[in-house]
Amino acid sequence: MRDVIAEVVLWLSEDDPVALATVISTWGSAPRPAGSRMAISRSGRIAGSVSGGCLEGEVFEQAQRVLKGGGAGLFHYGVSDDLAWTVGLSCGGEVEVLVEPLTEVHRQLIAALTEERPVVLETGLERALGARRLLAESDPQARELLAHETPERIDGRFLEPFPRPHELIVVGGSHVAIPLTRLAKELGFRVIVIDARAKFAGAERFPRADRVIQAWPDDALRDLAVDASSFIVILTHDPKFDDPAIRAALEGGARYVGAIGSRKTHRDRLKRLQAAGVPAERLEAVHAPIGLDLGSQTAEETALAILAEVVAVSHGRSGGLMRDALRSAR
Repeated sequence: MRDVIAEVVLWLSEDDPVALATVISTWGSAPRPAGSRMAISRSGRIAGSVSGGCLEGEVFEQAQRVLKGGGAGLFHYGVSDDLAWTVGLSCGGEVEVLVEPLTEVHRQLIAALTEERPVVLETGLERALGARRLLAESDPQARELLAHETPERIDGRFLEPFPRPHELIVVGGSHVAIPLTRLAKELGFRVIVIDARAKFAGAERFPRADRVIQAWPDDALRDLAVDASSFIVILTHDPKFDDPAIRAALEGGARYVGAIGSRKTHRDRLKRLQAAGVPAERLEAVHAPIGLDLGSQTAEETALAILAEVVAVSHGRSGGLMRDALRSAR
């Protein structure tokens, strides 16, 4: 939903009614995951995607039907359907798409996302097709879904979690941090840079960052809202900054904590932290040496390797070769 909010808000402000199409389930080689969304206005404007292009025309027609007063509809497209071949879904995948008018609950969802309040959107898929409500973070089921960030279909309901936006917190304004902030912004992360050293914590050094904080890293991390939406990259390469920052990051429950340095540097780091009372099992969560093995030589390549690992962890993947992942899934 986040990727179509700007367009939806604009269309509504122009009194151009909106329908939403949402991927509910996928099987096989479906091009877009569950939760992918496309917005269609009555005037014919489109934002987002449910299939990467092969189903958009058919979904557009269903959305126009909905906008003319038709009810919500759940549509299945698969390789066995004549329509699937007509619209181009010949890759062997299947998708189920819910097409519905934008409702007051969707407006409430937009408000929650704008205010960065974590919520779960529950949508009925059976007799109460299209019935929906928002579950707050305080709801036990919502809390579990928000932690995993994966939509689920349970007992005739589609439960779609919307946690806080992913946030990349870069500790250390090094030369690697500069391309890292640029790449992270391109991927939609909110980016915060922290450094206690004035010459490395200038806003002009990181024009794409959302915030640049000059403070001791552990103090700054404890003042920030660190949680499962936080990804922390430690680039200071100095024990007096690294060690307190790692402790604060682990205490906050960040989704990812990575620290730059060689294997020897990290072994020494682990010894110091364990001697300071940090349990060994907690330190296993620290990704070090940081990043995927891309053979990086430049600051830009190192930033890419780091961010590639961050993205892999955010999706519960190891970051191996795609062909190996597909082979093991057969």
